[in-house]
Amino acid sequence: MSDRLTVSTPDGAFSAYVARPAAAKAPAIVVIQEIFGVNAVMRGICDDLAAQGYLAVCPDLFWRIEPGIDITDQSDAEWKRAFELFNAFDVDAGVRDIAATIDLVREDPGCGGKVGAVGFCLGGLLAFLTATRTDSDASVGYYGVGIERFTAESDKLASPLLLHIAEEDQFVPKPAQELILAALKNHPQIEIHTYPGRDHAFARKGGAHYDAQDAAIAEGRTLAFFKKTLG
Repeated sequence: MSDRLTVSTPDGAFSAYVARPAAAKAPAIVVIQEIFGVNAVMRGICDDLAAQGYLAVCPDLFWRIEPGIDITDQSDAEWKRAFELFNAFDVDAGVRDIAATIDLVREDPGCGGKVGAVGFCLGGLLAFLTATRTDSDASVGYYGVGIERFTAESDKLASPLLLHIAEEDQFVPKPAQELILAALKNHPQIEIHTYPGRDHAFARKGGAHYDAQDAAIAEGRTLAFFKKTLG
């Protein structure tokens, strides 16, 4: 079952897509969008998590630029718009919006336990920052772009973090990957998996670089991680 929540902040309010599990109360996961907004791929991830027994919530983090962005990766025009949104996006404000979403989800009658987060692409970076800057109980980042600029924040990490890194990621070049691994691989709260031969967004269904086998492996690791950390 899906519906919408409205998240209020000192700067204004924004909407979030919600997929509810069969159980009346369940652990929750905030799903952090790619650069295409809260689109069918993100809603599908929420629906899949709800089928796994989680309350899944995907906030509209582009609301400060333009509310209700819902585009795909299937045309040049949409890619152009997506990168415009990415370049205009305020990362710090986005993390504050995620924190506000987590606070609201904790108060939701359907949330009976902990609240985690999972993010993809831009959302992968935001998942890392969610782990270091919010009270998320566990976070997962898929092919996060720009994490190498923020690795020092791992000193503030108090809850478990799982990172999926595509070894041939065109948006996270080898030197950036080396910085991330050198800084984070021995952190007691961080688990990192790399995927040889995979490019950015290898887990995005319908995407040009989608790889069903490694997407399934990453999903299995993510679900096992959330089972362990959220219940």
